[in-house]
Amino acid sequence: MTKQGRLANPEETFMTDRRSDPRLAQAFALAAEAEEELPAPAPGASYADCLAYCAEMEARFDLLNPIAEQAMPAYAGITNATEVIQGVDGNDIPLYVHLPAEGTPPGPCVVHTHGGGMVLMAAADPGFRRWRCDLASAGLRAVGVEFRNGGGKLGNHPFPAGLNDCASAVQWVHRNRERLGVTAIVISGESGGGNLSIATTLKAKQEGWLDHIDGVYACCPYISNAYAEPPEALASLRENDGYSLTCDQMVALVRVYDPAGEHESDPLAWPLHASTADLKDLPPHCISVNELDPLRDEGIEFYRKLNAAKVRATARTVLGTPHAGDLMYPDLTPDLYFETLGSLVRFAKSV
Repeated sequence: MTKQGRLANPEETFMTDRRSDPRLAQAFALAAEAEEELPAPAPGASYADCLAYCAEMEARFDLLNPIAEQAMPAYAGITNATEVIQGVDGNDIPLYVHLPAEGTPPGPCVVHTHGGGMVLMAAADPGFRRWRCDLASAGLRAVGVEFRNGGGKLGNHPFPAGLNDCASAVQWVHRNRERLGVTAIVISGESGGGNLSIATTLKAKQEGWLDHIDGVYACCPYISNAYAEPPEALASLRENDGYSLTCDQMVALVRVYDPAGEHESDPLAWPLHASTADLKDLPPHCISVNELDPLRDEGIEFYRKLNAAKVRATARTVLGTPHAGDLMYPDLTPDLYFETLGSLVRFAKSV
């Protein structure tokens, strides 16, 4: 196979790669001009330094929230409410419940676990809220989980705090299926949320409540913990390193999620380490990856592991896009955004 990206040219960037969607390449070029790069901590950096880096990353993302808020469409007909439930650790967990228009027949519910490497950002952020509102506008129920993060404004709560909160949320939705008009529960998220959607399902199997989850739709899942020394089998970690994500950056975020490195090969922390036995009898999965994402190959490898375990699984690759690039710019690339939205809706209705 011909080498691509930084494997072919160490100086390649997302903006110059011929495979890039030109609309996204231009947006990235403008962003690079407007904002100074935030250097990742050096290898072996302290937990405190990694926490500080995480907080600064989140602060930069938060600067974009007013722009996303201004671009938010007006959603007619759907209803939004907040439920606060208690987690297994005695903590409060806000759930953002979005229901389709009155009179919509019962249907699937997407429990959404947001992106951010399990360590930053919030379900209340406008980009994630817009995604859930679009799901509700498409006729689904959607529940966003405000789980505890490893760092940032909702931290500092290392693994397994956030995972426990996601499990509590799924169990709450299951108990309230009739009240919410839920016929099936699909857990779905992007990046770190993709990790949590898969890990929650593995946890459900371990604890005996797998019947609560009818399907998993994981976008660009962050699941390998192979970022310090990327193996050849996960070539995209080198091929696309620096295309919106860097391996050095992910090493720092791993430290925030698992400060002592005690869970570096635990499938509940890093689901790519799941064995065939761990995966056996899981519900149907769809794994969606981005062509120019460092994480592309770990998603594809997980799909192959699902096949080996005889789990019903499908996969898709969104060409021309960086990490979560099909979800990040709904107004710039609506074709990509709504194609992924439609894929999730079709999957949820199929399980």
